[in-house]
Amino acid sequence: MRLVIVSNRVTIPDRSEKAAAGGLAVALREALDSHGGLWFGWSGEVAENAAGAPVKTAQRGKVTYAVTDLTSAERDSYYLGFSNRALWPLMHYRLGLTEFSRTEYEGYLGVNRRFAKALVAMLQPDDVIWIHDYHLIPLAAELRRRGVTNRIGYFHHIPWPPSEVFGALPFSSTLIGTMAAYDLVGVQTEIDAANLIGGLRALSGASVDGDRVRVGRRQTSVQAFPIGIDVEAFRKLAAASVRAATLPIKTTRETLGERKLVIGVDRLDYSKGIVPRLEAFGQFLRSHPEHRGRVGLLQIAPPSRSEVPEYAELDRQSDEVAGRLNATLGEFDWTPIRVVKKAYSRNALAGLYRRAQVGLVTPMRDGMNLVAKEYVAAQDPADPGVLVLSRFAGAAQQMGEALIVNPFDTHEVADAIRTALAMPKSERIRRFERLYAVIDASDIGWWTQRYLAALSNSGAPRQTTPPKTGPRRSPAKSADGDRPRKPVKTMPAVTKPRRERAAQPGSSPH
Repeated sequence: MRLVIVSNRVTIPDRSEKAAAGGLAVALREALDSHGGLWFGWSGEVAENAAGAPVKTAQRGKVTYAVTDLTSAERDSYYLGFSNRALWPLMHYRLGLTEFSRTEYEGYLGVNRRFAKALVAMLQPDDVIWIHDYHLIPLAAELRRRGVTNRIGYFHHIPWPPSEVFGALPFSSTLIGTMAAYDLVGVQTEIDAANLIGGLRALSGASVDGDRVRVGRRQTSVQAFPIGIDVEAFRKLAAASVRAATLPIKTTRETLGERKLVIGVDRLDYSKGIVPRLEAFGQFLRSHPEHRGRVGLLQIAPPSRSEVPEYAELDRQSDEVAGRLNATLGEFDWTPIRVVKKAYSRNALAGLYRRAQVGLVTPMRDGMNLVAKEYVAAQDPADPGVLVLSRFAGAAQQMGEALIVNPFDTHEVADAIRTALAMPKSERIRRFERLYAVIDASDIGWWTQRYLAALSNSGAPRQTTPPKTGPRRSPAKSADGDRPRKPVKTMPAVTKPRRERAAQPGSSPH
């Protein structure tokens, strides 16, 4: 069996590169290396003759990378337009931000048709095809129209809303109906799976039997596969970063001194709840003035999709709110909130997570949110920090030992920050051990293996999902003085991805 992966964006690695940037990219490359395979998608480049240009390929070991450029019109309609102005806000339940254009929808379908045409020429009869994310929802249907009978799977990395929300999109019944062209559809949570199955039934007249959904003659299975991180690699990265005292760690130590640190790390995106988070931290300081001068919030928020007007407005709002709160609450020797709009290496982020007493992960809606898992993996088992986590992040379904909050309630988030800072060490350790056990038992390698096994056996009985809380025997310090002892896993062993080099947290190949 050869594995074919398709994602919106594909970067051809340098020949000297030993590991891809980002946990998901590493895991997918590992899967390709073990099976031999092809990785196809947009190069990220724009060229006016792209539509008629040949696909560019490069061989790296057992993996063939195949990329195509987009025209500027295709980029505007397919990527900036329908994907990011219609589907992204809609999938995150933000109907008020959803913009629909028939021209952009046609451009979205046109790029998927062009991808399908290019991909068909490269397929082999025994290939298993794995398509990733919302940019490529109709791709399997386009492949089926061209006679492809291979097994095709899809993984949706962001939330899937209920039919009442998704149905507001023009042509929603047509678009959701293309899901039936897949043999297996994976989503992050059981809620997402129920929403998608309900949408197929309500909008496309599908018949449903458990996780099996039939539309016309096509049957697909919709299942939850909560994605993980490379826990072991990130744990080592955090410990090494602190020992090496990298520049961000050294600067943080000098700036904070003995003050406590609350950290948030997100792309600058309205789904992440950055502005309400800043307001919640301000509310915490107003409600608990004894903490003034003793704790600071570091919000790392590298910009994204700056061409989309809503993101430019968010950039302005975050600056305005941080400036206002610093002006009213700060002192000459203490700035309560620091917002840094640049990306840091995984090494630096791992060290900053470990230094922070509180990880503040409060998206308004998120498919999974791997920052929550990275924060836990980075902690010192002997003196861990506390995770404050939005109930609307997919990770909350697994990570019940975090302090779960409603991100729309600034007072509730403020109280959770106070609770986290005041939590006794014994309670912090207990919660950390349970959380670490969960993320270690369902790491990125396990996720990859489990999805591919289900895709190869679509129609077989459904596999069980990972536990929501860890086993009673949780990680304790081992002989190396830092590494948690792993609990015995209840699922098949997997090959761990190689250690990552550098990237933004929770990065994906697209």
